[in-house]
Amino acid sequence: MGEMWIFDSRVRESIELWVKREGTERIRVPFAQNFYLHLPDPHRYSEMLEALAERYTVEECTFRTIHGEVGGYRVGAGREVAEAIERQTGFAAELYNVDIRQDQRWFAENDLVPCAYQGESRFTPDFDCPLAVMELRIEGDPSRKGEAGRVEVRGDGMEETLTGREDENLEGLFGLIASLDPDLILMPDADLWTSRLLKKAGEYGLRATLSRTGRYRRVSSRSYWSYGRMEFKGGALLPEGRVLIDTTRSFNYREGGLRGVLLASRLSGITPALASRFTPGTLVSSYEVYGALREGIAVPFRKRDAESGRRVDTLRELDRGGMIFQPVPGVYTSVDQIDFTSLYPSIIVKYNLSPETLSRPDLHGFLPGVLEPLLELRKETKRRKKSERGYEGCDSILKWMLVTCFGYTGYRNAKFGRIEVHEQITCRAREILLRSKEIAEEMGCRVLHGIVDCLWVQSPAIERLKARVEGEIGLTTECEHFDWITFLPMSDGYGAYNRYYGRRSDGILRLRGIMARRGDTPPFVAKAQEGILWLLKGAAGLEEVLAAEEKARSRYLDALEGLASAPPDELAISRRISRLHYSRRSPEASAVAACLERGMQLAPGMEIAYVVRDSATWEVDLPWEASHIDLAYYRMLLGKAWEEVAFTFDAIGGTKGGGGGPGMRNTPPKGRRCCSSEVCD
Repeated sequence: MGEMWIFDSRVRESIELWVKREGTERIRVPFAQNFYLHLPDPHRYSEMLEALAERYTVEECTFRTIHGEVGGYRVGAGREVAEAIERQTGFAAELYNVDIRQDQRWFAENDLVPCAYQGESRFTPDFDCPLAVMELRIEGDPSRKGEAGRVEVRGDGMEETLTGREDENLEGLFGLIASLDPDLILMPDADLWTSRLLKKAGEYGLRATLSRTGRYRRVSSRSYWSYGRMEFKGGALLPEGRVLIDTTRSFNYREGGLRGVLLASRLSGITPALASRFTPGTLVSSYEVYGALREGIAVPFRKRDAESGRRVDTLRELDRGGMIFQPVPGVYTSVDQIDFTSLYPSIIVKYNLSPETLSRPDLHGFLPGVLEPLLELRKETKRRKKSERGYEGCDSILKWMLVTCFGYTGYRNAKFGRIEVHEQITCRAREILLRSKEIAEEMGCRVLHGIVDCLWVQSPAIERLKARVEGEIGLTTECEHFDWITFLPMSDGYGAYNRYYGRRSDGILRLRGIMARRGDTPPFVAKAQEGILWLLKGAAGLEEVLAAEEKARSRYLDALEGLASAPPDELAISRRISRLHYSRRSPEASAVAACLERGMQLAPGMEIAYVVRDSATWEVDLPWEASHIDLAYYRMLLGKAWEEVAFTFDAIGGTKGGGGGPGMRNTPPKGRRCCSSEVCD
């Protein structure tokens, strides 16, 4: 096919590819669907096989699964036929390669990936992007009724702003898209605007040019549970022949930028339009499927080995989750954080953990084999980003893919998951963290805190500790030094597991779990807390921290005074809703009712924003309608943000518990469990 760079694909009677060569071309490639069928007793279903052979191609064959070779049939048909076979055999039939993306399968079978030239390694952060890019912004809120406002367009060295009537702006926009003919469009809220733009084009009699062919691929919206909370995945219309990325709603674009999305596309064998919209978990699942297809391994349609029956005592021993040590609240000086790089995927690779190796540890497992190059690439991008910021996006995408690959080993529908693998990973991780703690204490270090894959220690020789841990455990670690760090208390006074902040030796403040980092904190409160903490950025020692208290308190008082005049959108609280009907009064219930009254379409898992008018009755306003706020309620939120900062000043002054500073007690309350393996006296 010559040298080409694929950026879009569609499956109809053939595979349609949009590629960059000298210019932009559309190529059609013949392709026929098929799937694999294995029957435990073929003779029992001979009539069904004969009927299949009369209408479709049915070839007897053997094919590979991760558990070995299987005898069966290659059936030249699609998913509907496969599901009919399932029903007719009472789900005794084992089916493979049924629900995979056919363009992804074609890429794998032809040694190709999107966003790469043929023969180019996909495991590199260095690659070209020959696409013509346009940046587009439309003024207005696409989720509400009203006209589209000013339109800003940038691309190919030009910038233009359209400020006329709505019909004039849209006509100008479609004309600019047609004349510039971009391959890729970056647009905030694109997935909300697209359907509105197409509808408006019809009303005004305009020819919409978002798609090069006038056709769009629909991605349906859905609500689903994930890790104990309701999530929502918005729908989209994907234009043919162009990549449209929603820069606001795409998590992968926000985390990785354009290069991160393109890298995800290269790794997973799916187009960048889809790679920008998939969750990191779906990306890593697609990556595993592409890896299997490339190796000639058939992908199961229905999971049959999600979990085997086991004794209760075995479950108690293995299924205990990650290890966390509880810190003593306080401010600590000269603290080192030792962190295992991508711990869970590293455990999968090191200990050869995969569904097929549970009973055959002598086999080289599929999961370790497919994850090892991804892990090595992450180590490379993590090393490079320290000196070149251009690698941060790629590193972030890899981080999220590797984080979620662990969760997918225990997901019941994961193509290559099994709960026993999930449990083995957490079991090994607990052993690693406990042994690392023991090594640190043997070397005279003081262990302050630990969360799953990292420890915070006060060490006289961190490099020697790092070398010994890596030598004994056999996994790579990284270290960060904190001049000081604050571990905050919970409401009962004991140490919080995931709320802390501190100043690294390079002057960067690390914030975790506090109000400035929470998604439901009003922007005004988050910015106020960040502004107060910013005063501590230059404080390398506790005396300097304490010296900043007066200025910090002054900023807090200024924020209190500014609350009454703050813009409503700065006081908006964003929450993810789990339902549309509530039995009790709550701010979310009031906000949902307000949205529905105004004709807004909601679904469980969506985020909505509201401003609290009266916390006693939980009366709320939508941000663009708010004219009055419950001042006492917002002062309370600001007070909580201040308390998280004031704790540090009080602890240094000796009025709070903690360790590492003058006047602080250095042990937790007697009898309190400070980690999962011991109780302090």
